[in-house]
Amino acid sequence: MDMSASFPQERLLMTEATPGDVLVTGGAGFIGCALSRLAAPGSRRWVAVDTLNPRIHETQERPAALSPDAELVIGDIVETDTWDRLLEDWSPDVIVHLAAETDTGLSLDHPLRFSTVNVDGTAQLMEALRRHDVTPRRITVASSRAVYGEGMWLDASSGEARMRSQRSHAELLAGQWDFPFARPLPARAGSTPPNTSNVYAATKLAQEGLLSAWCSSHGVDLSVLRLQNVYGPGQSLINPYTGILALFVRLAASGEAIPVFEDGAMLRDFVHIDDVARAFSTVISPDYKESGTTTYDIGTGTPASVLEVAQAIAREVGAPEPVITGKYREGDVRHAWCDIDDAIAHLGWSPEIDWRRGISAYANWYLERSGTTR
Repeated sequence: MDMSASFPQERLLMTEATPGDVLVTGGAGFIGCALSRLAAPGSRRWVAVDTLNPRIHETQERPAALSPDAELVIGDIVETDTWDRLLEDWSPDVIVHLAAETDTGLSLDHPLRFSTVNVDGTAQLMEALRRHDVTPRRITVASSRAVYGEGMWLDASSGEARMRSQRSHAELLAGQWDFPFARPLPARAGSTPPNTSNVYAATKLAQEGLLSAWCSSHGVDLSVLRLQNVYGPGQSLINPYTGILALFVRLAASGEAIPVFEDGAMLRDFVHIDDVARAFSTVISPDYKESGTTTYDIGTGTPASVLEVAQAIAREVGAPEPVITGKYREGDVRHAWCDIDDAIAHLGWSPEIDWRRGISAYANWYLERSGTTR
């Protein structure tokens, strides 16, 4: 199935006022490439810096999905030399900070790697700006739904919303998936306090805090986009840590029954890459006038159970019915979705792609790109 038939590229190339000179860390990754196609043609200069991690970029060549209007600099944000090369004779107006190590489970096994890239890499960015006397107009950082942890739950007896701590190993071992006598609530920046439950989440919240403090002190506007589960064409076909949708489609395409953890009832908010790219394009445009630090939740606002999504993929691909395994992963939250009212009101942004339509098209894109026949 040709994805361009489902989601016309003409919409992706629409731009408003030019964002000027733009530097994007992790700019050759999934979100970086999608954003480049949308906004780089209208920029004065667009520079993507990326390590071309072989876990994501199998050939370590320039991705075909990266806009031809984007310059690619191969470098690591944790290294001083990378920043000195970038900023020696150039002052970007906007910095989009996408570079990060991701995946909840992997972070528990490799906390130093996650801290080095996500936290130290962000500190290197700030040090480099000081060292080269560069003050951008705006910095935008890709944060995560993970910073909320288990989020807020409405207590059935008192009617009060309460923050819940991470589910314990003993609770998970006993199959106690939900918090008893309570109903989960959607996350909303400003009213749902951050409450990290894994190493990855802690590093993403640290990114937010570091950049907020630096930007406030230097008069730089900061936009924080807390992303829900991003998916869509362009996701790496070889990276085992791109999220459950890529895993589900890979398994279903090979004729396997998709294994679903816990009882399958956990809720997630799956937001399409096109919608995410539009959100980033909006906040880096000069037409976006909000000052100071602003934080928005980017999702569909409509949760779907993991079992429901697995069943939809299995039907689309012609795979066996998913199997609920009762297994679990330490650090995973039970439910996660968001309230997008602030993004609608202040960004003029709302998602355009329903998860059912998007996931169906994504499954067919995967089959086409992987050469899988049904």
